[in-house]
Amino acid sequence: MFNTLVTAVKAAGLVETLKGTGPFTVFAPTDDAFKKLPAGTVEGLLKDIPKLKEVLTYHVVAGKVMAADVVKLKEAKTVQGQSVKIAVNGGTVSVDGAKVIKADVAASNGVIHVIDTVILPKAKGTY
Repeated sequence: MFNTLVTAVKAAGLVETLKGTGPFTVFAPTDDAFKKLPAGTVEGLLKDIPKLKEVLTYHVVAGKVMAADVVKLKEAKTVQGQSVKIAVNGGTVSVDGAKVIKADVAASNGVIHVIDTVILPKAKGTY
């Protein structure tokens, strides 16, 4: 379910960072979310480690933000530096347009919210 994400985190050298004390909130895209990206995007990012780190850290918010707190927010600042937009429509929460498909997955140093789409920071270049 998260093979692509794990591969990307390892390639970017972020394993130890994300294993750190945290707490962190991670918006974790599924393998199917990565498959929605244009052909060659993942491969390109795996070859461009600085850009890969930007994309991955854009999925991480400092602190443990549970679903009950997320729904009260309009945006959240990511570890990458930019903010993600948070919207609630009925019972569905989205982060930069990515739908949260499973919330509040406990982690030893924070929480994971599973999303159905890879979110990308506002382009300084292209991804």
